Amino acid sequence: MGLTASVLAIDAGNSKTDVAVVAADGEVLGTARGGGFRPPAVGVEPAVDALAEAVEQACAAAGVASVAHVSACLANADLPVEEEQLAAALHARAWGTTVEVRNDTFAILRAGVAEPRGVAVVCGAGINCVGMRPDGRTARFPALGRISGDWGGGWGLAEEALWWAARAEDGRGGPTALARTLPAHFGFSSMYALIEALHLGHIADDRRHELTPVLFRTAEEGDPVARAVVERLAEEVVTMATVALRRLGLLEEETPVVLGGSILAAQHPQLDDAVRDLLASKAPKAVPQVVTARPVLGAALLGLDHEGAPRKAQERVRGYYEGT
Repeated sequence: MGLTASVLAIDAGNSKTDVAVVAADGEVLGTARGGGFRPPAVGVEPAVDALAEAVEQACAAAGVASVAHVSACLANADLPVEEEQLAAALHARAWGTTVEVRNDTFAILRAGVAEPRGVAVVCGAGINCVGMRPDGRTARFPALGRISGDWGGGWGLAEEALWWAARAEDGRGGPTALARTLPAHFGFSSMYALIEALHLGHIADDRRHELTPVLFRTAEEGDPVARAVVERLAEEVVTMATVALRRLGLLEEETPVVLGGSILAAQHPQLDDAVRDLLASKAPKAVPQVVTARPVLGAALLGLDHEGAPRKAQERVRGYYEGT
């Protein structure tokens, strides 16, 4: 175990972590998967401890003791000060000579582009957007929820659907099929019963996200309220992308706009069509594309960028993850 690899790539999300050890020529030497990365819930050091098992497994598989550079794309690294704090914690583990920590949205962006240039909007449990240029300039948002001006993501959509459905049933709002389809998902006949079950904890709070696919199905069936919520999400996605493009001076250049996360990757017809139509109107030079590659690919490519690896090395690691 005396060898030194080029890059230790880490993509750590709330629910799982992917790690890869990559050689300078792009060969993937070892991989591992671990649990979620949640420093706000458990603290920085315990969260990094949770990463260590997967890192050690990947390094053992690769037969290396350390790497030249650690490229870590981490959930909950929403602010530069948090990135600095996490980078210091990773550096203290001596996994690599240099360490760079980015928000995990950057991994999805880099996985979807041939060079470090473009914008990504990610919509999964939450919503976020980042952009980058090869000269190192970036655009980003705090993405901390309503306090930072965000709307959307699976949790936000479920909450919005519940709001409209509750008001429809009790008369404060207009009719919507959501008042029937949301409670039916959990076996209830009324919104009142669903609200009671959620409030009293008979349905675990973390199951609310199950209502987001119900919202999309209800929209596909033609319900005007559900369709309006989906349209609003499309507007949010395009607004974030357009602002990031403008900040980076890319509005007038043909630029990839990568769409990722479980909701955008699902390519719901109404949402997908609305995003593309709005982008064509607000950012005509944008080239939208859905990325489904595992984000650890993006972390690896960012690491190879840092190390000045040739294009052939980047193509090799991409081929490993995309099966080409």
